[in-house]
Amino acid sequence: MNSRERVLGRVRRALADVTPQDRPYEEAVPRDYLREHGELTVRQTVELLAENLADYRAIVHRADGEELPLLVTRLLAERGAREVLVPPGLPPEWLPAAGPVRIHDRAADTPQRLDRVDSVVTGCAVAIAETGTIVLDGSPDQGRRRISLVPDHHICVVRVPEQVVSSVPQALERLDPTRPLTWISGPSATSDIELDRVEGVHGPRTLEVILLGRPLSA
Repeated sequence: MNSRERVLGRVRRALADVTPQDRPYEEAVPRDYLREHGELTVRQTVELLAENLADYRAIVHRADGEELPLLVTRLLAERGAREVLVPPGLPPEWLPAAGPVRIHDRAADTPQRLDRVDSVVTGCAVAIAETGTIVLDGSPDQGRRRISLVPDHHICVVRVPEQVVSSVPQALERLDPTRPLTWISGPSATSDIELDRVEGVHGPRTLEVILLGRPLSA
């Protein structure tokens, strides 16, 4: 018997006394998770997101719709980006009219070709304040999973406040589990046995998050 069979066997034994005639599975396994991170206002929730993003070494920026293309232009210029990868449904107004060459993701592009791209700009599906996590689900403004994993510099735009939730359970309620979900908490990093941190092992070394929206009142 392998590990998978042992785990599934334990689950079956734990549910052995639960039948459809007794009560539905959702009632048999309660899911009364904490859904709110305290009594926070919308503004406080967004501030918590920004704080936790920064704690994970993401670089946080704020902009409204008019400022966004100028900010993206500056961030790409600071990286010296010559090419920027864009998903097919990225709003065109998010990018400057001039600037780096835009590379559109194609199935024919190899990982080696994507590795030569300097930066990628995407949207997101949801952002979780209490964990500082950005979730991508492969929607048109986010593209396929690989485009946020191969380039070394990722600019991710979060619409505030509509894409910001307080907790992981709230995020799961918004997400489709059948979609290709990518959960991002800061730039890619790992540590060796001596706890020396190394960034960029299996994703971008630099994650810049733009909170898109006008300042929120308290």
